[in-house]
Amino acid sequence: MRGRLRALLRLTSLRLRLVTVFALVALVAAVSVSGIAYWLNRDAVLTRAQTSALRDFGKALGDQASALPDAPTCDDLHGMAAAVSNNTLGYQVVLVTTPQDAGDGRQCTAESDPGAFRLDMVPGALVEAVRKPRATGGEGADYHMYWQRITFKGDPYLVGGTRVTGDGGPTGYLLTSLAAERDDLNSLAWSLGIATALAVIGSVLLAQAAATMVLRPVQRLSDAAQRLSEGHLHTRLEVRGADELARLTRTFNRAAESLEGRVQDLSAREAASRRFVADMSHELRTPMTAITAMTEVLEDEVDNLDPMIAPAVQLVVSETRRLNDLVENLMEVTRFDAGTARMVLDDVDIADQVTACVDARAWLDAVHLDADRGIIARLDPRRLDVILANLIGNALKHGGSPVRVSVHEERGGIAVEVADHGPGIPEEVLPHVFDRFYKASASRPRSDGSGLGLSIALENAHLHGGDISARNAPGGGAVFTLWLPHQAEPEEEPEGEDCQGGDAEGGGAAPGREPGAGAGGAGGDAGPPLARRAREGAPAGDGEEAR
Repeated sequence: MRGRLRALLRLTSLRLRLVTVFALVALVAAVSVSGIAYWLNRDAVLTRAQTSALRDFGKALGDQASALPDAPTCDDLHGMAAAVSNNTLGYQVVLVTTPQDAGDGRQCTAESDPGAFRLDMVPGALVEAVRKPRATGGEGADYHMYWQRITFKGDPYLVGGTRVTGDGGPTGYLLTSLAAERDDLNSLAWSLGIATALAVIGSVLLAQAAATMVLRPVQRLSDAAQRLSEGHLHTRLEVRGADELARLTRTFNRAAESLEGRVQDLSAREAASRRFVADMSHELRTPMTAITAMTEVLEDEVDNLDPMIAPAVQLVVSETRRLNDLVENLMEVTRFDAGTARMVLDDVDIADQVTACVDARAWLDAVHLDADRGIIARLDPRRLDVILANLIGNALKHGGSPVRVSVHEERGGIAVEVADHGPGIPEEVLPHVFDRFYKASASRPRSDGSGLGLSIALENAHLHGGDISARNAPGGGAVFTLWLPHQAEPEEEPEGEDCQGGDAEGGGAAPGREPGAGAGGAGGDAGPPLARRAREGAPAGDGEEAR
């Protein structure tokens, strides 16, 4: 397929089009000139040959007719035919008389060479034309010399005929070969064809030279634009000359310089924003740990509190958990943006992993699993759990139970489909379901989730070399498809500390949280407070914005 694409691009290249146009123009011009020259020469050659033969034939008939008696016999006609055919042009003669015109009272046909020319070789139309007198109005001869070109046994001939002595006299016909003229015209045609081919070849060479001169600067611009698109923003071109291409080159250099400045400015701002988010999330983590511990204490004592205060305590607990999830998700997003997210690979049975994810969150009664045991892949189990928790939790929250989870081999990897029975996802929302903080409805800007769950799930899939897609099922409901390779390739560990000061992957667990649960906030279901929610059966998927 790639080879065919390159061939198609070559066929549609500007150079080929320029050469083709030059060649077509030269071909049309050469063929037109050659055709006109050929037909003019053909007409001149044939006209000269037939005029010479007919004039000589008419003169010979006139000279011999003066000695012909009024009622010629067959012997007279044979003698006359022999005399007329004795010419330098090499034409043959046939003389014909009717019984009324012959001296011996019988029709006579005199042929100078019966093997070369006979009366039956004369076209009937020519015979009729010769016999029919012209309407001259009293002036000139009543009969005229007629001629016709014929082909006999593959060779061209000229046949002419006229009355010899006027009304009632014999009729004479001539046959002369046009083979010599045909050979001359064939030679001319070959010469014109060779000249046409040379003209086309010359035009192609000229077009190639012109294309090289014109397209070389264009090619330089194309190469520079390609380097620019690959991120080499320092690319500049040397300005040569003062023509339109030179002005285009200067414009390109100014555009590249402006783009480089803008990209550097945007990169600096983006780096500052990422550093701000990373620092803010990291700094919030310690007080959030303390606040979370206090809210757990308050939650444990909620039954002993004043009934008027209990709702406020419950609100504080839920909002604290939501804020804690948001901080964890922001830290995870920061790792992805900074490129510091790393994987710890292990051999994972996908069906067992799905079962463990569902069991840990008390979703067994709401999830129907269709997966065969033994589908093994080398993945990061914790990140896979984050992906599954988000997809299944999102389906339970917005589609309702039961949620169907199926696992099968597909495209050389493993596909996990999560399908619900809800109303589905609006078509205008589908392209944005994995966008960060995207809200499907402006009237419901606030939700229980942070708006980052599906985005983090997608980033985790990409980290494995996989992907997640969303669509609506024909019968209703949304279907999220996770595709992962059998073997994920871990990236090399970067040198030095990451932007989180050694906490890029939660390896240094925050106080009050289980080791290795730092990124669990992506699924909204890791750590002691979230574990309590799982035991209570609360969905942990963070995908409110997906609907």
